[in-house]
This record gives sequence, C-alpha cells and structure tokens, in this order.
Amino acid sequence: MDKTAMQNDIAGRVAQELLSGEYINLGIGLPTLVADHVPNGVNVTFHAENGFIGLGPAPDEDKIDPTIVNAGGQPSTILPGGAFFDSATSFGIVRGGHLDVTVLGALQVDEKGNIANYMIPGKLVPGMGGAMDLLKGAKKVIVAMEHTAKGSHKILKECNLPLTAKGVVNLIVTEMAVIEVIENGLLLKELRNGYSLEDVQAATEAELIIEAGE
Repeated sequence: MDKTAMQNDIAGRVAQELLSGEYINLGIGLPTLVADHVPNGVNVTFHAENGFIGLGPAPDEDKIDPTIVNAGGQPSTILPGGAFFDSATSFGIVRGGHLDVTVLGALQVDEKGNIANYMIPGKLVPGMGGAMDLLKGAKKVIVAMEHTAKGSHKILKECNLPLTAKGVVNLIVTEMAVIEVIENGLLLKELRNGYSLEDVQAATEAELIIEAGE
C-alpha cells in the first residue's frame, strides 16, 4: 500500500466512527481526507479552524473555488447550510465545547492518552496552531496516523516529545489497528489489513491490552 492509499485507508476507517448529528473538526494533513469517506446515510457537520462550518468533500478539478479551503489549505466544498466566519468565532466554537469530535494527526501518543503533535526534532515549526485548543475543547479525540515513522514507534509507553495535551486521546486509528485509550492503558479493538496481533504489538512500544477472544 503506497502512502496515499494508506492515508485514505486510515481516513476511511475513521469515517466509520462518525455519527449523524455530530460537529467534527478535521486537523491538517491526513485527517482532512475523512471528509471524502463519510458513509452513505451519515450526516455530520465538519468544522475547519480557518473559519468554515459545513465543509464537504474535495471538489472535482473543474469545480475548485480558491476561496473555499480546509485547514490545510487544500480545495474543499461547502454544503448547503454551511457558514463562513472569522477566527474569533471559529475558536469560540472550539473553546466553547461545541465540537463533538476532533480528528488530528500525531507524532507520538502514549498509553496515558497524552499526545505530541507539533514539534518535529531538528525542524523549525510555527507552533502547535489550534491543536491545543482542539484537544481540550472537543468531547472526543481521534488520532489518525500511520502506526510507525520509518520503523520507529509512535505509540509509546510515554511520549518523549513536548506534549500538546495530556490525557485527552480517546481512540487511535492506524493502517494496522484501532486502539482505544482506557483507564489502565491501550485496548486493542481491531486488527486491520491482515496484520496479526504479533505484528501490531511489535510496532507498538506500549503493551496492548487484549480483550477476551481477540
């Protein structure tokens, strides 16, 4: 599976977690792809921190409107009933607790639900952006990411990069597995794409909790 196919695979699995009526923020990068995979019959409202609510899937090449973009700056669409507003209003929605779900990428997640997703060692970055607000403001946090980074663990016993937020992650979705953060650690909910339990555990530094019959 190439990188594009893998990212769409992860985004498609995240989309299966969404429920009709939810207000959902999609973070920059892989999470923006979730809007292209919403199952038929599921009606959700997507929020983008750059000042949109009611974003739809990516447009066809001949239907691109340069004024309608997602949080990552990629062309998007706006659905009937959608709205445009300034950053103050956008972050009022985030900080006011009006989002049911936020979907974000991560550099690291650990068994306590801590997340590090803004500082890449050795690279200059502009800061954490809206991630800190989203992680504390949304009712549910889903991390959508590749399971490892060039073979290195991303799901750890303890994050060693600067934290964006502590104890906020509810669910981790990768190309290999779906993992729920529970009180006493990481519960393996689903093996994906033919990976075995041994494969997933080897790619995960933290010890996974296995349900009976898993």
